[in-house]
Amino acid sequence: MSYTIQVSGVVPESIVDGPGIRYALFVQGCPHHCPGCHNPQTHPFEGGVSRTIDEIAAEVGENPLISGVTFSGGEPMCQARALAELAKKLRAMKKNIVCYTGYTFEQLLQEQDPDRMALLEQCRYLIDGPFVLAEKSLMVKFRGSKNQRILDVKASLEAGAAVEAGI
Repeated sequence: MSYTIQVSGVVPESIVDGPGIRYALFVQGCPHHCPGCHNPQTHPFEGGVSRTIDEIAAEVGENPLISGVTFSGGEPMCQARALAELAKKLRAMKKNIVCYTGYTFEQLLQEQDPDRMALLEQCRYLIDGPFVLAEKSLMVKFRGSKNQRILDVKASLEAGAAVEAGI
């Protein structure tokens, strides 16, 4: 099966969306509508450009400087099945995956949605929680607000609880 993703945009070389030089993929569609969001154009589920996971993986593979790929948005968990399949291809290319989500790790664990869990299992790091304008900070690495966490996904899944990453 060929999966497609509604893409709002990409940053082909980013140093602010996770460790190393990353390909940042911004998906279209977000149910959270966080006040002060820096990507409000990604909120509507209509719009963006439909791209296949093979096209995206090929684009990532063209740049040997890319150490990983970041899924942002929008809300990646709303396109979890396709992103999980893309992440598998990217990991086979030795790229690590960072995923931003407005959901908390605890919410995702409680929900146990098979597609979202499949995406989580492919991620190295999860940056979780909604953007909270009152907690906005330029001093928190790779995050927009102090409430958001950078989680080690493998350790968190093994523990059944959020384990913060030391990056």
